[in-house]
Amino acid sequence: MKKKHLGKIVFALFIAVFVGCCFAQAPITQAVGSMWALLPPIVAIGLALMTKEVYSSLFIGIITGSVVFAIASDTGFPGVFNTIVRDGFVANLADADNVGILLFLVVLGVIVVLMNKAGGSRAYGEWAAKHIKTRAGASLSTFLLGVLIFVDDYFNCLTVGSVMRPVTDKHKVSRAKLAYLIDATAAPVCIIAPISSWAAAVSGTVKGVNGIQLFIRTIPYNLYALLTLAMVVYIAISGVDFGKMKLHEDNAKKGDLFTSKSTVYPEDAKPEHTRGKVIDLLLPVIILIAMCVLGMLYTGGFFSGAGFVDALAECNASYGLSLGSIGALLIIIVYYLGRRVLSFSQCMDAIPAGFKQMVPAILILTFAWTLKTMTSNLEAGTFVSQLVESASAVRILLPAILFVVALGLSFATGTSWGTFGILIPIVTEVFRDDLASVTTSGSIPATVIICISACLAGAVCGDHCSPISDTTIMASTGAQCDHVNHVETQLPYAMTVAGVCVCGYILSGFVQNVFVVLGCSLAAMAGVLILIKHIEKSSNNKIVEKKGEKT
Repeated sequence: MKKKHLGKIVFALFIAVFVGCCFAQAPITQAVGSMWALLPPIVAIGLALMTKEVYSSLFIGIITGSVVFAIASDTGFPGVFNTIVRDGFVANLADADNVGILLFLVVLGVIVVLMNKAGGSRAYGEWAAKHIKTRAGASLSTFLLGVLIFVDDYFNCLTVGSVMRPVTDKHKVSRAKLAYLIDATAAPVCIIAPISSWAAAVSGTVKGVNGIQLFIRTIPYNLYALLTLAMVVYIAISGVDFGKMKLHEDNAKKGDLFTSKSTVYPEDAKPEHTRGKVIDLLLPVIILIAMCVLGMLYTGGFFSGAGFVDALAECNASYGLSLGSIGALLIIIVYYLGRRVLSFSQCMDAIPAGFKQMVPAILILTFAWTLKTMTSNLEAGTFVSQLVESASAVRILLPAILFVVALGLSFATGTSWGTFGILIPIVTEVFRDDLASVTTSGSIPATVIICISACLAGAVCGDHCSPISDTTIMASTGAQCDHVNHVETQLPYAMTVAGVCVCGYILSGFVQNVFVVLGCSLAAMAGVLILIKHIEKSSNNKIVEKKGEKT
């Protein structure tokens, strides 16, 4: 039996068993708030990984969700189409935050095309070729740039991808590896950066305490983010790869950067001027960063008297990034015209070209948002919150349980912000008596910090793995990598870190000491990576021995 057919049979059996469990918990007419809410994302994600067709898989997941919701709400056949079109596609494309993200995407695509046409990317590639001599150097440079752009994960993914793509291509780093490096230094960096859109989102989830102070105290216990960054550095230096990523990297060394007949994205715009300099890439990137930060501060009321931290906490990231990117685009066009590396007509030609480059990302995001609407209609959050509340009696294991539940919910819904927005209020309710003492003592109990950290870490992990996550899609877009290739090569890496995190959070239930928990987790992560390196080395030696025997 062919492997492809076996995969389809296994997936069909899994869905059949899952549907059986759904019926056992509640009939489909009572699907809202039950296990049925997880069926649409499971169908979409399973089909995407199996068929490699992301658009059709997401749409089938949307249809599944609309059918289940129509039966549960007794709206009949018309209800299916109303849910898909009116409540799904139309509502999401009319949402101001979503449109802001799409606008930011398009403007960023235009800026990338401008940088390429002006020769800035070519000049940077030539400079990097002289100063970055190895594949490890190219990977570490990507990591460092990702760490530096900590303001927002969307901005991180697309900027790092556009800047580092020529460098990693030069050193034959696969697009799948580039996408992993981008994704692993996007959300994991933002979730431990006090000045970021993520810090602003987290700081507003717990009432009655200083949100920024709470966020800062969760950083040392955010095991997934810290261990992921440590793993990226180790893999970049050692060159050790495993799973499907190893195949992609081996092929890249032979000149095939994609390991797929579909590259998804068009070729980068060819430079129209050869006199472009490195400054023609670096200055636009700096302008873009500065303008986006100013845009976020503006939406948070900084220019109306609010403090810097308060403005970041209250900012609208989507609107702020849109404002900042449009302002940056105008300045960059004036700069290129002043430098006379591009004419006005060439700048205008970059607008439709940039839009065209972002069409795949826009399509996937629209489908992903609509799928999230289906899970929201079916109240997946309510179902998961009931599971967490039922487990609250096991206080010692609660951090590990919260991490796993947050991972599953974020993976299924594709949203980390939505996940910790659901789970953190539940945690505060569980520890309501402990938090009541905060107003008098001013100190948040360690148990609360650890559990909130576990929610954040699990949310980022699920977001990192999920094919329908905005950040995962952005990372594929930034690297110009086939989306399914990115997901299936990244998954083993993310799950390796997740396994160590579970052990770390189990330990945190017994020993509430950050140095012990983080130290032991880092040591365990190092041990796992060394073991993987040993296994891969032994496997390579066996392959060489077999080839020697044949010759």
